[in-house]
Amino acid sequence: MTNYLFESKSLGFRRWKNTDRDKFSAMSKDVEVMRYFPKRLSKAQADQLIDRFEAHMEDKGYTMWAVERKEDEAFIGFIGLLEITMEIEGKGSAEIGWRLAKRFWKKGYATEGAQACLAYAFGPLNMKQVYSFTAAINTPSETVMKRIGMIKVGEFDHPKLEKGNLLERHVLYRINR
Repeated sequence: MTNYLFESKSLGFRRWKNTDRDKFSAMSKDVEVMRYFPKRLSKAQADQLIDRFEAHMEDKGYTMWAVERKEDEAFIGFIGLLEITMEIEGKGSAEIGWRLAKRFWKKGYATEGAQACLAYAFGPLNMKQVYSFTAAINTPSETVMKRIGMIKVGEFDHPKLEKGNLLERHVLYRINR
């Protein structure tokens, strides 16, 4: 039985394990999973992202956690929190985000997991507000933001994307404790 940091009805949130790396790498190469990101990730880039998440956990006490479906301990992707470092509204606060393997889409896991993360953010982590953002064309993620009670507070051009990139325009959502 896995030791979870916290859980929801169906999902367990935990630190990353080496056994997640190949599954996450495969997910990060999937064209559909990565549709709203600038590029798919190589194995090395996927591993670096896991390492970054683990370092963030050590530094801040929260991260984009590895998420399992509790019934069979299947790794489904990540859902969690990261500090916003870009020069946008919310800098220094946490953003909530998610990325799930395609076979786990349309089952309510992103919404259920995000709700559990918000409860953890506003409970044990004592955060006052949480932001979320995504490319304006990423309506599935924007729908999750609305479902978990977040309110749209603006739009911005992502500072790390070149002008004219299809993903450049982003929506920004926030929820207060």
